[in-house]
Amino acid sequence: MNKTTGILVLGDQLSWQHPALISADPAEVVVILAEVVEEATYVRHNRHKIALLFSAMRHFAVALRERGFQVEYYAFEEALPTLLAACERAQAQVGFNRLIVCEPGEYRLREQMQTWSNALEREVEILEDTRFLSSIEDFSQWAEGRKQLRMEYFYREMRKRYALLMEGDQPEGGKWNYDAENRSGWRGQCEIPERPTPPQDAMTREVIKAVNAAFPDNPGDLSTFRWAVTAEAAADELSWFCTHALPYFGTYQDALTESSPWLFHGLISMYLNCGLLEPLAVCEQVEAAYRKGDCSLAAAEGFIRQVLGWREYVRGIYWHHMPDYKTHNTLNAATPLPDWFWTGETDMQCLSQALTQSLDLGYAHHIQRLMVIGNFALLAGLDVTAVCEWYLAVYVDAYEWVELPNTLGMALFADGGIMASKPYAASGKYIQKQGDHCKACCYDPKKVTGDGACPYNS
Repeated sequence: MNKTTGILVLGDQLSWQHPALISADPAEVVVILAEVVEEATYVRHNRHKIALLFSAMRHFAVALRERGFQVEYYAFEEALPTLLAACERAQAQVGFNRLIVCEPGEYRLREQMQTWSNALEREVEILEDTRFLSSIEDFSQWAEGRKQLRMEYFYREMRKRYALLMEGDQPEGGKWNYDAENRSGWRGQCEIPERPTPPQDAMTREVIKAVNAAFPDNPGDLSTFRWAVTAEAAADELSWFCTHALPYFGTYQDALTESSPWLFHGLISMYLNCGLLEPLAVCEQVEAAYRKGDCSLAAAEGFIRQVLGWREYVRGIYWHHMPDYKTHNTLNAATPLPDWFWTGETDMQCLSQALTQSLDLGYAHHIQRLMVIGNFALLAGLDVTAVCEWYLAVYVDAYEWVELPNTLGMALFADGGIMASKPYAASGKYIQKQGDHCKACCYDPKKVTGDGACPYNS
Protein backbone atom coordinates (compact mmCIF):
# COMPACT_ATOMS: atom_id res chain seq x y z
CA MET A 1 0.00 0.00 0.00
CA ASN A 2 1.45 3.34 -1.03
CA LYS A 3 1.81 6.04 1.61
CA THR A 4 2.06 9.75 0.92
CA THR A 5 4.84 10.39 3.44
CA GLY A 6 7.85 8.53 4.76
CA ILE A 7 9.17 9.43 8.23
CA LEU A 8 12.72 8.40 9.07
CA VAL A 9 13.26 7.99 12.81
CA LEU A 10 16.90 7.82 13.88
CA GLY A 11 18.17 5.68 16.73
CA ASP A 12 18.61 8.72 18.97
CA GLN A 13 15.11 10.06 18.24
CA LEU A 14 12.94 7.35 19.83
CA SER A 15 10.36 9.73 21.21
CA TRP A 16 6.66 10.38 20.76
CA GLN A 17 7.70 14.03 20.79
CA HIS A 18 9.53 13.50 17.49
CA PRO A 19 8.34 16.50 15.46
CA ALA A 20 7.18 14.36 12.55
CA LEU A 21 5.28 11.88 14.75
CA ILE A 22 3.40 14.31 16.98
CA SER A 23 0.68 15.02 14.42
CA ALA A 24 1.24 12.14 12.01
CA ASP A 25 -1.77 10.21 10.69
CA PRO A 26 -0.92 6.50 10.72
CA ALA A 27 -3.05 6.03 7.62
CA GLU A 28 -0.89 8.42 5.62
CA VAL A 29 2.68 7.66 6.68
CA VAL A 30 5.22 4.88 6.78
CA VAL A 31 7.84 5.04 9.53
CA ILE A 32 11.35 3.89 8.68
CA LEU A 33 13.87 2.64 11.24
CA ALA A 34 17.16 1.12 10.19
CA GLU A 35 20.24 -0.40 11.82
CA VAL A 36 22.70 0.57 9.08
CA VAL A 37 26.37 -0.25 8.71
CA GLU A 38 27.70 3.32 8.49
CA GLU A 39 26.09 4.51 11.71
CA ALA A 40 27.15 1.39 13.61
CA THR A 41 30.77 1.47 12.43
CA TYR A 42 31.98 5.05 11.78
CA VAL A 43 33.74 4.78 15.14
CA ARG A 44 34.41 1.66 17.19
CA HIS A 45 31.21 1.97 19.20
CA ASN A 46 30.90 0.26 22.56
CA ARG A 47 28.75 -2.85 22.29
CA HIS A 48 26.61 -1.51 25.13
CA LYS A 49 25.66 1.48 22.98
CA ILE A 50 24.90 -0.60 19.90
CA ALA A 51 22.82 -3.07 21.89
CA LEU A 52 20.93 -0.32 23.71
CA LEU A 53 20.05 1.48 20.47
CA PHE A 54 19.18 -1.62 18.44
CA SER A 55 16.96 -2.98 21.22
CA ALA A 56 15.34 0.40 21.91
CA MET A 57 14.71 0.88 18.17
CA ARG A 58 13.07 -2.54 17.90
CA HIS A 59 10.91 -1.89 20.93
CA PHE A 60 9.92 1.51 19.55
CA ALA A 61 8.92 -0.16 16.27
CA VAL A 62 6.63 -2.48 18.23
CA ALA A 63 5.07 0.52 20.02
CA LEU A 64 4.57 2.31 16.69
CA ARG A 65 2.78 -0.69 15.22
CA GLU A 66 0.58 -0.92 18.31
CA ARG A 67 -0.50 2.65 17.58
CA GLY A 68 -1.43 1.74 14.04
CA PHE A 69 1.66 2.89 12.15
CA GLN A 70 3.13 0.95 9.27
CA VAL A 71 6.81 0.43 10.03
CA GLU A 72 9.56 -0.58 7.66
CA TYR A 73 12.33 -1.92 9.89
CA TYR A 74 15.73 -2.98 8.59
CA ALA A 75 17.88 -4.97 10.99
CA PHE A 76 21.68 -4.87 10.93
CA GLU A 77 21.80 -8.35 9.41
CA GLU A 78 20.34 -6.90 6.19
CA ALA A 79 23.62 -4.99 5.75
CA LEU A 80 22.15 -1.77 4.41
CA PRO A 81 25.17 0.54 4.11
CA THR A 82 23.60 3.92 4.89
CA LEU A 83 20.44 5.63 6.07
CA LEU A 84 19.88 6.84 2.53
CA ALA A 85 20.01 3.25 1.32
CA ALA A 86 17.35 2.37 3.89
CA CYS A 87 15.12 5.17 2.63
CA GLU A 88 15.67 4.02 -0.95
CA ARG A 89 14.69 0.48 0.04
CA ALA A 90 11.54 1.74 1.75
CA GLN A 91 10.70 3.90 -1.26
CA ALA A 92 10.99 0.88 -3.55
CA GLN A 93 8.92 -1.34 -1.26
CA VAL A 94 6.23 1.06 -0.09
CA GLY A 95 6.41 4.22 -2.15
CA PHE A 96 6.05 7.72 -0.71
CA ASN A 97 5.85 11.17 -2.24
CA ARG A 98 8.06 12.90 0.30
CA LEU A 99 10.36 12.07 3.20
CA ILE A 100 10.39 13.83 6.55
CA VAL A 101 13.43 13.65 8.82
CA CYS A 102 14.27 15.38 12.08
CA GLU A 103 17.57 17.24 12.19
CA PRO A 104 20.26 14.84 13.41
CA GLY A 105 22.76 15.29 16.23
CA GLU A 106 25.81 15.33 13.97
CA TYR A 107 26.94 17.86 11.39
CA ARG A 108 28.20 14.98 9.23
CA LEU A 109 24.74 13.48 8.94
CA ARG A 110 22.97 16.79 8.40
CA GLU A 111 25.26 17.47 5.44
CA GLN A 112 24.32 14.08 4.01
CA MET A 113 20.59 14.66 4.48
CA GLN A 114 20.75 17.88 2.52
CA THR A 115 21.68 15.83 -0.57
CA TRP A 116 18.98 13.19 -0.21
CA SER A 117 16.31 14.98 -2.21
CA ASN A 118 18.30 14.56 -5.41
CA ALA A 119 19.10 10.93 -4.67
CA LEU A 120 15.50 10.00 -3.85
CA GLU A 121 13.93 12.30 -6.44
CA ARG A 122 11.50 13.25 -3.72
CA GLU A 123 11.03 16.21 -1.42
CA VAL A 124 13.03 15.77 1.79
CA GLU A 125 11.96 17.99 4.67
CA ILE A 126 14.35 18.38 7.62
CA LEU A 127 12.42 19.42 10.72
CA GLU A 128 13.87 21.22 13.73
CA ASP A 129 14.49 18.91 16.66
CA THR A 130 12.00 20.38 19.11
CA ARG A 131 12.85 17.87 21.84
CA PHE A 132 15.56 20.19 23.14
CA LEU A 133 14.74 23.09 25.46
CA SER A 134 16.82 25.61 23.53
CA SER A 135 16.71 25.62 19.75
CA ILE A 136 19.80 26.21 17.64
CA GLU A 137 18.36 29.61 16.74
CA ASP A 138 17.64 30.41 20.41
CA PHE A 139 21.26 29.78 21.29
CA SER A 140 22.55 31.82 18.37
CA GLN A 141 20.45 34.78 19.47
CA TRP A 142 21.71 34.44 23.05
CA ALA A 143 25.32 34.21 21.82
CA GLU A 144 25.11 37.16 19.44
CA GLY A 145 27.32 40.06 20.51
CA ARG A 146 28.82 38.27 23.53
CA LYS A 147 32.61 38.27 23.82
CA GLN A 148 32.51 35.07 25.85
CA LEU A 149 29.92 32.31 26.01
CA ARG A 150 29.64 31.03 29.55
CA MET A 151 27.27 28.30 30.63
CA GLU A 152 26.37 29.95 33.95
CA TYR A 153 24.68 32.93 32.31
CA PHE A 154 22.94 30.78 29.72
CA TYR A 155 21.72 28.51 32.53
CA ARG A 156 20.20 31.42 34.44
CA GLU A 157 18.23 32.45 31.37
CA MET A 158 16.97 28.88 30.99
CA ARG A 159 15.90 28.73 34.64
CA LYS A 160 13.85 31.88 34.11
CA ARG A 161 12.37 30.67 30.83
CA TYR A 162 11.15 27.39 32.28
CA ALA A 163 10.45 28.65 35.82
CA LEU A 164 12.46 25.85 37.39
CA LEU A 165 13.59 26.34 41.00
CA MET A 166 12.43 29.93 40.91
CA GLU A 167 10.71 32.29 43.36
CA GLY A 168 9.18 34.80 41.00
CA ASP A 169 12.10 36.18 39.01
CA GLN A 170 14.66 35.16 41.65
CA PRO A 171 16.35 31.79 42.17
CA GLU A 172 15.01 29.49 44.85
CA GLY A 173 17.01 29.99 48.03
CA GLY A 174 18.60 33.21 46.78
CA LYS A 175 21.44 31.62 44.79
CA TRP A 176 21.63 30.36 41.23
CA ASN A 177 24.35 27.81 41.83
CA TYR A 178 25.09 25.53 44.79
CA ASP A 179 28.15 23.88 43.26
CA ALA A 180 30.31 24.82 46.25
CA GLU A 181 28.21 22.45 48.38
CA ASN A 182 28.54 19.58 45.91
CA ARG A 183 32.25 18.76 45.96
CA SER A 184 32.73 16.25 48.76
CA GLY A 185 35.25 13.48 48.29
CA TRP A 186 34.43 9.88 49.11
CA ARG A 187 35.42 8.35 52.43
CA GLY A 188 32.63 5.81 52.75
CA GLN A 189 30.39 8.32 54.52
CA CYS A 190 27.17 6.42 53.76
CA GLU A 191 25.89 3.28 52.11
CA ILE A 192 25.65 3.31 48.33
CA PRO A 193 22.22 1.91 47.40
CA GLU A 194 22.12 -1.26 45.33
CA ARG A 195 20.86 -0.25 41.92
CA PRO A 196 18.32 -2.58 40.28
CA THR A 197 18.91 -3.79 36.74
CA PRO A 198 16.07 -3.30 34.26
CA PRO A 199 14.65 -6.68 33.20
CA GLN A 200 15.67 -8.09 29.81
CA ASP A 201 13.07 -9.56 27.48
CA ALA A 202 13.63 -12.00 24.62
CA MET A 203 14.08 -9.17 22.12
CA THR A 204 16.90 -7.60 24.12
CA ARG A 205 18.58 -10.96 24.67
CA GLU A 206 18.41 -11.59 20.92
CA VAL A 207 19.99 -8.19 20.23
CA ILE A 208 22.80 -8.83 22.71
CA LYS A 209 23.58 -12.14 21.04
CA ALA A 210 23.58 -10.52 17.58
CA VAL A 211 25.77 -7.59 18.68
CA ASN A 212 28.33 -9.90 20.26
CA ALA A 213 28.49 -11.86 17.00
CA ALA A 214 28.67 -8.83 14.69
CA PHE A 215 31.08 -6.71 16.74
CA PRO A 216 33.49 -9.15 18.43
CA ASP A 217 36.38 -6.66 18.57
CA ASN A 218 34.45 -3.68 19.95
CA PRO A 219 34.71 -2.70 23.61
CA GLY A 220 31.90 -3.61 25.96
CA ASP A 221 31.08 -6.59 28.17
CA LEU A 222 27.42 -7.31 27.42
CA SER A 223 27.15 -9.78 30.29
CA THR A 224 26.82 -6.57 32.36
CA PHE A 225 24.15 -4.96 30.13
CA ARG A 226 21.84 -3.01 32.46
CA TRP A 227 20.12 -0.38 30.32
CA ALA A 228 16.44 0.37 29.87
CA VAL A 229 15.23 0.00 26.29
CA THR A 230 11.73 1.49 26.54
CA ALA A 231 10.39 4.82 27.73
CA GLU A 232 8.52 3.08 30.53
CA ALA A 233 11.63 1.33 31.82
CA ALA A 234 13.66 4.54 31.54
CA ALA A 235 10.99 6.33 33.59
CA ASP A 236 11.34 3.62 36.24
CA GLU A 237 15.09 4.28 36.32
CA LEU A 238 14.48 7.99 36.84
CA SER A 239 11.97 7.33 39.62
CA TRP A 240 14.40 5.01 41.39
CA PHE A 241 17.10 7.68 41.17
CA CYS A 242 14.84 10.41 42.58
CA THR A 243 13.89 8.21 45.52
CA HIS A 244 17.13 6.45 46.40
CA ALA A 245 20.11 8.38 44.99
CA LEU A 246 19.13 12.01 44.41
CA PRO A 247 19.24 12.85 48.15
CA TYR A 248 23.00 12.10 48.08
CA PHE A 249 23.73 13.13 44.50
CA GLY A 250 24.63 16.74 45.20
CA THR A 251 27.09 16.09 48.00
CA TYR A 252 28.93 13.27 46.24
CA GLN A 253 28.58 14.12 42.54
CA ASP A 254 32.33 14.83 42.29
CA ALA A 255 33.43 11.82 44.35
CA LEU A 256 35.56 8.91 43.15
CA THR A 257 35.56 5.39 44.54
CA GLU A 258 36.72 1.86 43.80
CA SER A 259 33.55 0.42 45.32
CA SER A 260 30.93 1.50 42.79
CA PRO A 261 30.85 2.66 39.16
CA TRP A 262 27.52 4.38 39.74
CA LEU A 263 27.71 6.04 43.17
CA PHE A 264 24.63 8.30 43.32
CA HIS A 265 24.51 9.38 39.68
CA GLY A 266 21.35 9.43 37.62
CA LEU A 267 22.37 7.09 34.77
CA ILE A 268 19.78 8.76 32.55
CA SER A 269 21.91 10.70 30.05
CA MET A 270 21.75 7.78 27.62
CA TYR A 271 17.93 7.87 27.79
CA LEU A 272 17.75 11.62 27.31
CA ASN A 273 20.12 11.40 24.37
CA CYS A 274 18.21 8.66 22.53
CA GLY A 275 14.73 10.01 23.24
CA LEU A 276 13.42 7.63 25.91
CA LEU A 277 13.21 10.50 28.42
CA GLU A 278 12.28 14.14 27.83
CA PRO A 279 14.52 16.79 29.45
CA LEU A 280 11.81 19.08 30.79
CA ALA A 281 9.93 16.19 32.38
CA VAL A 282 13.16 15.04 34.03
CA CYS A 283 13.84 18.50 35.46
CA GLU A 284 10.27 18.84 36.70
CA GLN A 285 10.42 15.46 38.44
CA VAL A 286 13.65 16.41 40.20
CA GLU A 287 12.18 19.76 41.23
CA ALA A 288 9.09 17.96 42.55
CA ALA A 289 11.35 15.76 44.70
CA TYR A 290 12.86 18.89 46.22
CA ARG A 291 9.44 20.49 46.78
CA LYS A 292 8.32 17.35 48.63
CA GLY A 293 11.40 17.49 50.85
CA ASP A 294 12.96 14.35 49.39
CA CYS A 295 16.28 16.03 48.58
CA SER A 296 18.17 19.21 49.30
CA LEU A 297 18.05 22.31 47.13
CA ALA A 298 21.75 21.80 46.36
CA ALA A 299 21.07 18.29 45.05
CA ALA A 300 18.12 19.35 42.91
CA GLU A 301 19.88 22.43 41.56
CA GLY A 302 23.06 20.50 40.77
CA PHE A 303 21.14 17.92 38.78
CA ILE A 304 18.88 20.36 36.96
CA ARG A 305 21.95 22.44 36.03
CA GLN A 306 23.40 19.44 34.21
CA VAL A 307 20.24 18.87 32.17
CA LEU A 308 18.78 22.35 31.70
CA GLY A 309 22.07 24.22 31.64
CA TRP A 310 25.02 22.10 30.63
CA ARG A 311 23.31 19.74 28.16
CA GLU A 312 21.57 22.55 26.27
CA TYR A 313 24.65 24.79 26.36
CA VAL A 314 26.90 22.07 24.96
CA ARG A 315 24.52 21.47 22.06
CA GLY A 316 24.39 25.18 21.38
CA ILE A 317 28.18 25.44 21.30
CA TYR A 318 28.39 22.52 18.88
CA TRP A 319 26.00 23.89 16.27
CA HIS A 320 27.12 27.50 16.74
CA HIS A 321 30.75 26.67 15.91
CA MET A 322 30.62 23.69 13.55
CA PRO A 323 32.16 22.66 11.23
CA ASP A 324 35.33 24.58 12.18
CA TYR A 325 35.03 23.61 15.84
CA LYS A 326 36.18 20.07 15.11
CA THR A 327 39.52 21.31 13.72
CA HIS A 328 40.64 23.29 16.79
CA ASN A 329 43.90 22.30 18.49
CA THR A 330 45.01 25.42 20.36
CA LEU A 331 47.63 23.62 22.47
CA ASN A 332 49.04 21.71 19.46
CA ALA A 333 48.51 18.40 21.23
CA ALA A 334 49.77 15.57 19.03
CA THR A 335 51.04 12.71 21.23
CA PRO A 336 49.59 9.42 19.91
CA LEU A 337 46.82 7.89 21.98
CA PRO A 338 48.38 5.07 24.06
CA ASP A 339 47.25 1.56 23.16
CA TRP A 340 46.31 1.02 26.78
CA PHE A 341 43.44 3.48 26.40
CA TRP A 342 41.73 0.49 24.76
CA THR A 343 42.70 -1.99 27.49
CA GLY A 344 42.94 -0.03 30.74
CA GLU A 345 46.33 -1.64 31.42
CA THR A 346 48.18 1.13 33.24
CA ASP A 347 49.72 1.28 36.73
CA MET A 348 47.84 4.49 37.51
CA GLN A 349 45.02 3.10 39.64
CA CYS A 350 42.48 5.87 39.11
CA LEU A 351 43.05 5.92 35.35
CA SER A 352 43.05 2.13 35.02
CA GLN A 353 39.77 1.91 36.90
CA ALA A 354 38.13 4.69 34.89
CA LEU A 355 39.31 3.30 31.55
CA THR A 356 38.39 -0.30 32.34
CA GLN A 357 34.97 0.72 33.61
CA SER A 358 34.38 2.88 30.54
CA LEU A 359 35.37 0.10 28.16
CA ASP A 360 33.46 -2.67 29.94
CA LEU A 361 30.29 -0.79 30.91
CA GLY A 362 30.15 2.07 28.42
CA TYR A 363 29.79 4.41 31.39
CA ALA A 364 31.82 6.71 33.60
CA HIS A 365 30.53 9.68 35.55
CA HIS A 366 31.59 13.22 34.72
CA ILE A 367 34.53 13.47 37.13
CA GLN A 368 36.03 10.25 35.79
CA ARG A 369 35.62 11.54 32.24
CA LEU A 370 36.89 15.06 32.93
CA MET A 371 39.30 14.94 35.86
CA VAL A 372 40.76 11.44 35.51
CA ILE A 373 40.77 10.47 31.81
CA GLY A 374 40.46 13.96 30.33
CA ASN A 375 42.93 15.46 32.80
CA PHE A 376 45.54 12.88 31.83
CA ALA A 377 44.90 13.44 28.11
CA LEU A 378 45.31 17.19 28.60
CA LEU A 379 48.51 16.95 30.64
CA ALA A 380 50.03 14.36 28.29
CA GLY A 381 49.16 16.39 25.20
CA LEU A 382 47.35 13.49 23.55
CA ASP A 383 46.22 13.88 19.95
CA VAL A 384 42.93 15.78 20.00
CA THR A 385 41.23 13.92 17.17
CA ALA A 386 42.16 10.52 18.59
CA VAL A 387 40.92 11.43 22.08
CA CYS A 388 37.64 12.78 20.72
CA GLU A 389 37.08 9.64 18.67
CA TRP A 390 37.81 7.51 21.75
CA TYR A 391 35.19 9.33 23.83
CA LEU A 392 32.67 9.13 20.99
CA ALA A 393 33.26 5.40 20.64
CA VAL A 394 33.35 4.31 24.26
CA TYR A 395 30.33 5.85 25.99
CA VAL A 396 26.72 4.73 25.76
CA ASP A 397 25.46 8.33 25.84
CA ALA A 398 27.98 9.73 23.33
CA TYR A 399 26.80 11.57 20.22
CA GLU A 400 28.98 14.12 18.51
CA TRP A 401 26.85 17.15 19.50
CA VAL A 402 27.44 16.40 23.18
CA GLU A 403 30.77 14.56 23.05
CA LEU A 404 32.82 16.97 20.96
CA PRO A 405 32.45 20.17 23.03
CA ASN A 406 32.82 18.23 26.28
CA THR A 407 36.02 16.55 25.07
CA LEU A 408 37.69 19.02 22.72
CA GLY A 409 36.60 22.10 24.65
CA MET A 410 36.12 21.14 28.28
CA ALA A 411 38.59 18.30 28.80
CA LEU A 412 41.36 19.22 26.33
CA PHE A 413 40.95 23.03 26.13
CA ALA A 414 41.72 22.61 22.44
CA ASP A 415 39.23 25.33 21.49
CA GLY A 416 41.24 27.98 23.36
CA GLY A 417 38.44 28.94 25.74
CA ILE A 418 35.27 28.89 23.64
CA MET A 419 33.73 26.27 25.89
CA ALA A 420 35.42 26.78 29.26
CA SER A 421 37.11 29.66 31.04
CA LYS A 422 40.29 27.70 31.88
CA PRO A 423 41.95 24.31 31.32
CA TYR A 424 40.65 21.71 33.77
CA ALA A 425 44.06 20.44 34.86
CA ALA A 426 44.69 19.05 38.33
CA SER A 427 47.40 17.21 40.22
CA GLY A 428 47.30 13.87 41.96
CA LYS A 429 46.32 15.62 45.18
CA TYR A 430 42.92 16.47 43.70
CA ILE A 431 42.28 12.84 42.80
CA GLN A 432 43.41 11.76 46.28
CA LYS A 433 41.08 14.31 47.87
CA GLN A 434 38.08 13.13 45.86
CA GLY A 435 38.34 9.40 46.41
CA ASP A 436 40.05 6.21 47.47
CA HIS A 437 42.04 5.20 44.38
CA CYS A 438 45.43 6.36 45.63
CA LYS A 439 45.52 3.81 48.47
CA ALA A 440 45.90 1.00 45.94
CA CYS A 441 48.25 2.85 43.57
CA CYS A 442 52.00 2.42 43.15
CA TYR A 443 52.38 6.18 42.64
CA ASP A 444 52.48 8.76 45.42
CA PRO A 445 50.15 11.73 44.86
CA LYS A 446 52.36 13.80 47.18
CA LYS A 447 55.53 13.28 45.12
CA VAL A 448 56.18 15.65 42.23
CA THR A 449 59.43 14.21 40.89
CA GLY A 450 61.51 11.07 41.19
CA ASP A 451 60.64 7.40 41.51
CA GLY A 452 57.01 6.84 42.39
CA ALA A 453 55.93 10.41 41.63
CA CYS A 454 52.33 10.58 40.48
CA PRO A 455 52.18 11.14 36.69
CA TYR A 456 49.49 13.76 37.24
CA ASN A 457 52.16 15.77 39.08
CA SER A 458 55.14 15.16 36.84
